[in-house]
Amino acid sequence: MGVELAVANAASHWTAMAKVRGWQSIEGAGFTAVRADTVHRVLLAAGPPSDTEALRAELRALFRRWESSHACVEDPTRTLDLSDLGFEAALAMPVMIRPPGPVVDGDGLRHRGDPERVQAGEARDERDLAEVERVVVEGFPIARHQPWRRGGHFPACDGDIAGRRSWLAHVDGRPAAACITHDDGAAVGLYWVATLPDHRSRGAARALLRAALAAHPDRPATLTATLLGEPLYRRLGFVEGGLARWWQFPATTAAPRR
Repeated sequence: MGVELAVANAASHWTAMAKVRGWQSIEGAGFTAVRADTVHRVLLAAGPPSDTEALRAELRALFRRWESSHACVEDPTRTLDLSDLGFEAALAMPVMIRPPGPVVDGDGLRHRGDPERVQAGEARDERDLAEVERVVVEGFPIARHQPWRRGGHFPACDGDIAGRRSWLAHVDGRPAAACITHDDGAAVGLYWVATLPDHRSRGAARALLRAALAAHPDRPATLTATLLGEPLYRRLGFVEGGLARWWQFPATTAAPRR
């Protein structure tokens, strides 16, 4: 059930954002699609498609109808090939799952940096929520939202997204790491986990994740890991449930090939 939990949480996360932000969303046979402002996103189901060519044709028609110039398709089964439609595949990334339970570091090593200089918790007021957005945009980084401006990536209406919480870590009183969590009632997903370059390897991300996980002790947790983040996630109890391939349509003005 690991990958299924992760895929379901991601679909819930994106459709909840679509509802609040006024984006169109579609629940298709074997996929969820969201017509976001910048990148149209498709999340495929956790199981292999019963008819790959039919799914490809449906996606091709959807992108044509939406006049998509930027698109991302997340394929948790790595069965779809979209290269002939003008997409290019990114490296496969681990879909990771953590069972419910207390947060205990599993590496037996000392914390990097001085724990007393690192503080992490939920961002609740406007100042901290703005810092969460800035850290994500600059730390990830998200090029299309740079230079950062408030509301460009996380608009104010995101406060109305059900199950969403924002998290922020400080090092020596300065914002250092941030992420978003989404609780869909079955699992809690971690998204946009980012650390500013000047604060990496100082324990900020570890403190951030510990705080977010501790706030959901009865929920399994899910995330999609980058190569840099995967070792930390494993030390915090995450295990690989599968590999997902992300297909990106190039940042051009042309629509996907028909």
